[in-house]
This record gives sequence, structure tokens and C-alpha cells, in this order.
Amino acid sequence: MLQAIGLTSKARTDAPPLVDDLTFEARPGHVTALLGEPGSGKTTALRLMLELEPGRGVTYFRGRPLHRIPHPGREVGVVLGDVPGNPARTVRNQLRMLCAAAGVPASRADTMLEVVGIAGLRDQRLGSLSLGMERRVALASALLGDPCTLLLDEPAAGLSPRERGWLYGLLRGHASLGGAVLFTTDDAKEAARSADRVVSIEAGRLVADQEAADFARTRLRPRVAVRTPHAARLADVLGREARAARRAVEIVEESGSRLSVYGSNCAEVGEAAFRHGVLVHQLADETGDAGASAAPVPHARAAATATAVPAGAAPDPSADSGGRSPDARSRRPASAVRRVGGPLRPLRYELLRVFGTATPVLTATLVVVVSVLTSLVLARAGQTPQNRLLAAWPALLPLPPAALGAGLLGALAFGEEYRYPALAADRGTVPRRLGLLTAKLGVCAALALLLGALVVTADAAALALVFDSGPLRTPAEWLSPAASWAGLLIGCAWAGVLASGVFRSATAGLAAVLAVPVGVVPLVGKALEGSSAYPVTGLGPRLRGLSWVQWPPEADRLLVGALRVMTQPVATALVLSLMVLLCAYGFTGLRSRVRW
Repeated sequence: MLQAIGLTSKARTDAPPLVDDLTFEARPGHVTALLGEPGSGKTTALRLMLELEPGRGVTYFRGRPLHRIPHPGREVGVVLGDVPGNPARTVRNQLRMLCAAAGVPASRADTMLEVVGIAGLRDQRLGSLSLGMERRVALASALLGDPCTLLLDEPAAGLSPRERGWLYGLLRGHASLGGAVLFTTDDAKEAARSADRVVSIEAGRLVADQEAADFARTRLRPRVAVRTPHAARLADVLGREARAARRAVEIVEESGSRLSVYGSNCAEVGEAAFRHGVLVHQLADETGDAGASAAPVPHARAAATATAVPAGAAPDPSADSGGRSPDARSRRPASAVRRVGGPLRPLRYELLRVFGTATPVLTATLVVVVSVLTSLVLARAGQTPQNRLLAAWPALLPLPPAALGAGLLGALAFGEEYRYPALAADRGTVPRRLGLLTAKLGVCAALALLLGALVVTADAAALALVFDSGPLRTPAEWLSPAASWAGLLIGCAWAGVLASGVFRSATAGLAAVLAVPVGVVPLVGKALEGSSAYPVTGLGPRLRGLSWVQWPPEADRLLVGALRVMTQPVATALVLSLMVLLCAYGFTGLRSRVRW
């Protein structure tokens, strides 16, 4: 049961709100149409129900508002606009990623592809799909969590009649299993044909709330549909008889053999055809353009319950995929809980997001090629230290190619999702939560280290191949440079992640990475100029004496090396930038959203 009570959007300047005190309900087991002209507030009403739009009022989904539902994706399925995914990702990878977000098994993705009839397109890119196939993917995404309620905004817009029939058949199948379906439309005939109940709104206010039959009788004109091979002759006959009887009859020739007669009935049309010897193949009363309803198609909830139904027995329409009736599910306690704002399996989700497209491979390939060429040029010119030679880091450049690549991968972690919302359509943009942030930082750090090792290995191999190991020497101290290299790459990747999360843009994330050496390092360098009045010599032994665990004296060298790295302007600037970005991320994204 969906109950919308007093929905009112935010007031506009010198104009009434788009939605004004709208109250209605969508019952389980029924398909409800929200009917209104373009601009009447249908989409705004849906966004108010999903708490994506500021305003007043409350919407109850089986007795609970959305912010009190622990896993909204398992209660409400939403189709708002286009498919929420990167066009370069395959259909199957997109659905598997959303499975991790909803906390359902990955096999659910393949099940839903079968249900919506696009199993053969599982390896197709989202950007290559037609409109009808995109709508099927969007429906599959909405149904992944086996929700009880479906909300759809203009689901049949732009579809062919065949695709419309399939779509409404799927919605009818969902409702027949006890689900509640609400879709918006601006076509009154489509609403009468496809819905059980029609809620009409105008200028954001409720006009009528009727059963589909009552709506068709009171707001749509009845007609008589006639099929005859002599359509023109029958139209002439009906017109002459109507003029003779002084009756208002409208006759519309819809095709070469089909007539629509308004203002008459089957008996009058049939008798007129019989008197004049006109052959009639079909004669039927219709309402508007309402034809035969589409037959229900297999549904995910039916597929999930089929294994639990004995052979020869009919499944219980009121049972969900877990064998519980909607009434039993609605008896769960409605205590206030924290809304789950990110994937329920964040690490798995992040891995699927990263490797769902070819971006990491293309980035790594480009970085390695540029690094190898830069390293060869530096070796040919000479007078470049070995550490910078292996990192392909000329003194004139603010960052080496590997650091820029790591920053780009980090910037895409959030920026790609804000460009192509991926978690769920009912969330608008991707929520920023601590679990999701931790997963992104961990995955990006691992990618940065892998990219750094790949670059150093490729540069060393290229130098050895071209110059016969001339520029390379066995280093006397390798641990400190390796730590510095790893810290630089991880720091750049994390700066990209945090900046893209704060500014909601991959471009802003990459700009933040470039701002560290260009803008922050000179300031830190000026602050660190001159000798320190309080040297840190002997810090290792003092810390060893204060700690409970006694580490060996050889570890003092590692501690001093780490301190030397931290006191470098680049490292200090990177740490300061990360601290600032983390604080900004906390202020903008980690605020509590518990509602009471």
C-alpha cells in the first residue's frame, strides 16, 4: 500500500507550487495511473514521494516513510528517466554492480535479464541500446531487489505499441502477485486501458480519483469499432441515416477497413449495415482507443516463487519471493532506522564499478607509454637522477605521469557516478557514506600501487633494452625512495577520490591533484625554509623508550627515513591537502540523515 498524504512542493517565486496538497493511494494488487497534462506536477509528485524534492507531506510505503525503511531498494523500485549507468558498461556488469548496491546475490542480474527478455543483450554496452531495450534495462534495475512497490515516470514514452503492450503486461504481472504499481502518463486513453485506477491531477491538485471503468465512462467518449471491407460505403450509410434522424454521430475512418463511430451503439450500426447489405467482420463497443489488455508476462517475483510451489499448484498471489505475504511483511516494526545510503556490499560494488569498463586498462596503457617515452628522453639527455629516471619525472613537470594516472583513477571514483548515477534511480546522485568511501580509498590505493610498480618495471625494462643498462645502477638505499613513490601515488589517488566526492566532478578531482604541486607545494616550501630551532635527532630512541612494544634499533633508520619523506614539501603539501579534503568531505557528505 502506497499512501501519499498532503504532498506539497516548495513554493516558487510569483507562482503556485507545482504540487499542492496532493493526497491519494495506490493499492496492492492494482495498477494506478497518475494522469495529468505535461507540467501538471506528475514527476514532482514522484520525487516528493521519494524524498528527492524539498516540500511538505509524507508518503507511506506499507506504513513506513522512505527514510524509516532500512533497505529502500528492496521496498521501492523506481524508473526515473534513462538508464542510470555509464554508457561504456555492459548490461550484465551494470546489473551486477547494482546487485552489490542492493545487497542481493549477483545471480539476480541474470534472472532479471531473462525476465525482461534481453538475456541475449547481456554483453551489449548501455550506450548501444535502443530506447525499448534501455527501458527494459531500467525495469530490470528497479526489480533487482524484488520490491513490493513500483514507481515509474512516463514508462511508455516513445515506445512502440508492441513495447507498450509488453511493458504494461509486466506491470500487470507484478500487481497480480500483490505488488503496488504507480506510473505517470499524460494519455487518458492509455491510463484507462492499462490501469485499474486513475488519479487525475491538474496544476498539482487532485481532480479525480476513480476506478478505470468509471474514469472511462465519465471522461472518455465511448465508440463503436467496426471492421468491414466496405468501410467507405458503411460510413456513407451511417452518415445519411444520422442526418435523417437528426442525431450527432461522428464517423472516423482509421484505416481502409476500420471505422470508429462516436455517438452510436453496436445495435444501431449493425442494423444499418444489415438493411443496406454491408458485410461486417467486427462490431464492438470500445472506450476511446482502449483495446484488449495485454496479457501478463513472466515477472521476477513469479520466477522467485516458482521453486517453492508444488507441481500443479497455483502460487499464492499475495506471497513475495521469500514466501511471506504483504500483510506479514508489513507487520515488521516501524522503528526509526538510519537510511542505508550506499551499497550494502561496498567493496564488491567498487570492484565491479572499476572493472566494469575499460577505463583502468586504457589509463594504465597510456601512462606506461608516456612514462617509457619520457624516461628514454631523460636518459638520452643525461643528468637526471636514477629515481626520477625510473619514475619518468622531469624537473619541469609538477607530477610524473603515474601520479596523474593515479589521480585520474581516483577522480573517476566519485565523478563518474555523479555523471552517470549508478546506485539507484530513486537516489538521484550517489550517496557518500563511510563504508563506500573506505572501499573507494582502498581500491584506488591498490590501483595506484599497481600502476606505480608497472611504470617502474616498464621504464627499467625500456632503459635496459635501449641503453644496455647504462643509466641504471644498483641503488644503495631503495626503501626510502620506494616509500616516497608509493606515498606520492596513493596520496594523488586519494586526493582525486576526496575532491571528486566533495565537488561532484571528475574534472574537479583531477584539478585538485594538480593543485597540490602547483599551488600548495610553493607555500609549504616557503614555510619550511630555514633551519629548525628544535632538531628531531634522537627521536627514535626516545619513542622506543616510551612505547610498550620494544622494536629493534634497526627500525630507527626506517623511522628517520619516513620523517625525512614527510618533511619534504611535496609530501607535506599532499598530507595537508588530504586533511582539508577529508574535512570538507565530512562536512558535505557524512552528515547524519536520521529522521524521527
